[in-house]
Amino acid sequence: MSLQKRIESKGFENFIVAIITINAVTLGLETIQSFPQHVHQLLIYSDRIFLSIFTIELVVKILVYRMGFFKDPWRVFDLVVVGISLLPASGPFSVIRALRVLRTLRMVSVVPSLRKVVNGLLLAIPGLGAVATIMSIIFYAGAVMATKLFGEEFPQWFGSIGESAYSLFQIMTLESWSMGIVRPVMEKYSYAWGFFLPFILITTFTMLNLFIAVIVNAMHAETDEAAAQRAKEGRGERTQMLDELKALSHQVKKLSQKLEKSADYTSQTQNP
Repeated sequence: MSLQKRIESKGFENFIVAIITINAVTLGLETIQSFPQHVHQLLIYSDRIFLSIFTIELVVKILVYRMGFFKDPWRVFDLVVVGISLLPASGPFSVIRALRVLRTLRMVSVVPSLRKVVNGLLLAIPGLGAVATIMSIIFYAGAVMATKLFGEEFPQWFGSIGESAYSLFQIMTLESWSMGIVRPVMEKYSYAWGFFLPFILITTFTMLNLFIAVIVNAMHAETDEAAAQRAKEGRGERTQMLDELKALSHQVKKLSQKLEKSADYTSQTQNP
């Protein structure tokens, strides 16, 4: 088996996934201060071993794929994540030590099913941008209205456009929206329900569902594209197999014809 097939095999993928998982656990254990010093030292040594494995993996892939390595964005992502861990983590760069946990994100690049989810989210960005624009317009209009309607009596929630926008965001998430904000406002302004209820219906039950719909649609598109790609590859493999069978059949016919000619020649020589 060639080196490329080895690093692309399911066994190698499972090995890397196991190393990433164990490394994620050890990084979490390092935050437990109650462990003895020798345990922390052991965790640091194990982290260096894991980093060495990831580095060797990337070096091997660069040697195998050469410039093709950089054509795959997921491999470049792995290179950046591991490269951050290789930077010195002392002095002004001590914050880099905390960024080692980013290596756990390699799970996304290694597991194909997780890559599909991320690709689906990336495909959904244009649609999410359109929905976010509509949400921004609604929030801006609602913040202006709330500031003018309730800002005088409730400056802590609606004293400015920024404060109103934040309060409306809290209301949209349904976090203490009724007893915390709306009911106190309704004690002063009995008509306040006529503003808050439509706002909740529009933002929480309509616009947020649009976000979900866009993401689900993008995930379906990614799944359909992957299925079409697999079908195309399957058709290519079937076509190749048919071509090989035709070539084999042609060779068998030629061999059969040669055997027949040889048999005829033998019979002619034996019976002149």
